Amino acid sequence: MKKSLLLAALIVTFGLAACEKTVVTPPATAPVVVVPGPGPAGPAGATGATGSTGATVAVPGPAGETGATGATGSSGAPGYDGAKGSTGATGATGDTGADGKKGDTVIVVPAK
Repeated sequence: MKKSLLLAALIVTFGLAACEKTVVTPPATAPVVVVPGPGPAGPAGATGATGSTGATVAVPGPAGETGATGATGSSGAPGYDGAKGSTGATGATGDTGADGKKGDTVIVVPAK
């Protein structure tokens, strides 16, 4: 029942929206009124007076003095020395190897 009422309301809404027609009428144009022309143009007016020239400076003013030099900065404090590592211990001496077996000497001569 709830869904059928919702469906019917949507169909009615879309139906009314589809039927609505907005009519746009262009604005009416104003009629053009022709006025008879005025008489001939009058004589030109007199030329205005020329303005006065501004004053000019022949010599510019002196330059300002140079500012004082700033003070030298102080030296920074010396840094700390890092901790010193301890010297490593001497390693143990290795064992002496055993003497090899005494045997015959073999000399290999290449063939010519």
